Amino acid sequence: MSQAADGNTVKIHYTGTLEDGSQFDSSEGREPLEFTIGGGQVIVGFDTACRGMEVGDKKTVTLPPEEAYGEHNPEMVAQVERGMMPEDMEPEVGMPMHASGPNGEMLNFVIIDFDDESVTVDGNPPLAGKALTFAIEMVEIA
Repeated sequence: MSQAADGNTVKIHYTGTLEDGSQFDSSEGREPLEFTIGGGQVIVGFDTACRGMEVGDKKTVTLPPEEAYGEHNPEMVAQVERGMMPEDMEPEVGMPMHASGPNGEMLNFVIIDFDDESVTVDGNPPLAGKALTFAIEMVEIA
């Protein structure tokens, strides 16, 4: 049997959980996740965990934040004056927002707090700063 290596396109089933056991994502009930090993399509630790697996192999790995979405960066949290927000927007904690960056790239934020004068937004990925555990099953290697 062949082992998954750089350049192979693989299909895997997975379930991702946090330290408290809560599930944040799963391929259950869907098609397997397909990606190319070493192609930069998935987080680094997940890519590394799939290397060397054979079809039918199952494993569970826990990735520290630096191998997943990185540490929570306080510089990605900002306060924005309410007057800078769309007039018809009624902010809610957890509400996603989008803005254009200086080079035209799309920036994603989540509202984490607000008052009458300002809105506090967080541009970190939602899973930043968290250790992630994945149960992985290799389904196909091409």
